[in-house]
Amino acid sequence: MSKSSLVKSILSVLTLGLMAGTVLSAEKMIAPTPNGIEIPKNYKNWQMIAVSHRTDNQTLRAILGNPLAVKAAKQGNTKPWPDGAILAKIVWKDSDHPLWQAATVPDALVHAEFMIKDSKKFPATEGWGFARWSGMEQKPYGKDASFAYECLSCHQPAKANDYVFTKSAQLP
Repeated sequence: MSKSSLVKSILSVLTLGLMAGTVLSAEKMIAPTPNGIEIPKNYKNWQMIAVSHRTDNQTLRAILGNPLAVKAAKQGNTKPWPDGAILAKIVWKDSDHPLWQAATVPDALVHAEFMIKDSKKFPATEGWGFARWSGMEQKPYGKDASFAYECLSCHQPAKANDYVFTKSAQLP
């Protein structure tokens, strides 16, 4: 290989490396919530556990679970949920389908929120770590870590279900 070919090869590798670095640095960095929870990686690839529709605020929800949560839901091992289970709730405003007015479909994303079961790490909130990121910007919810008590307070009616409202969808 000639000296000029070697230099061209090195420059090509460096250029590709810089381009790859630019692509990586362009990926959206999402800040953790005030209690230090980071958004779970690959949650968009988790399996669905259930769906729900809230008529009080006109929202649709897809409830996803990490593999441990899905297994626990399928086996009915949810009272209590096992440590390591993570539930994701993706929430959209609901809207009428433009071609079928009787159908309700997702509209604007409201937030993505998570419940992370870890009895040792989150004893003050009944073993659950709570986290929420609002809108497409995925802005962390809460002014400080005390927002988790707000979440727990709302989940009190589901205390007998380990603070989880989700009812697993049955599949054939």
